[in-house]
Amino acid sequence: MILQTLRSLLFNCILYISLIPTSLVVIFLFPFISTSQLQKITAIWVLFIIYSLKIICGVNWKVEGSENLPRTPCILASNHQGAWESFFLQTLCIPTASIIKKELLYIPFFGWALACLRPIHLKRSQKVSSLKKVVKDSAEKLKNGTSLIIFPEGTRAKPEKGLKEFSNSCGLISVQNNVPIIPICHNSGLFWKNKKFTKEKGTVILRIGAPIHGNEPKKLTKEVFEWINFNFNEIN
Repeated sequence: MILQTLRSLLFNCILYISLIPTSLVVIFLFPFISTSQLQKITAIWVLFIIYSLKIICGVNWKVEGSENLPRTPCILASNHQGAWESFFLQTLCIPTASIIKKELLYIPFFGWALACLRPIHLKRSQKVSSLKKVVKDSAEKLKNGTSLIIFPEGTRAKPEKGLKEFSNSCGLISVQNNVPIIPICHNSGLFWKNKKFTKEKGTVILRIGAPIHGNEPKKLTKEVFEWINFNFNEIN
């Protein structure tokens, strides 16, 4: 346990020490290159972090169903357990736009660089107006060839607590823009535990489902929830 804690300390040092120069690179290049190119640069950093986690802390990963990722814009809808998937999903499709809390953009260096990647931001305290903004901004992103990363649960959930209720936003955006939802399920919270310092050894399983289409937002969201929930119970 002590050794694993020391390994986690080393990993965190690498994570945070590399974060600032990477953020500065993104901020500096922002006026000169496209968002897609910026995301490719950050994807290299993300993979560096993920591989560092594997080598130092023994957290490996296995992706199942990568053949289900389309080459056209889509909505990646995933369960949310911690930081691991927030990083890793950024590498699956480029360009993508994540839906994030606006407060994250105020974090020095990290938040400024995040803003350069042009995410869709919202204020959780203003649910109705935020939902309208997310739907509007999402339509623009999809129209311009950018896929979306959505965590329908809204906030992180402990694996032992099961899935939280899904927001209908993913179904609504899918129907209004005639794009598929790609359901994604993982068990990253068993190893990179939310708000826990020590990382646990093991293999993160990430399953990517076949595209899901529909004409009714609530029914579509329910179908996505059921797919993720079924796989959730298998791997968590």
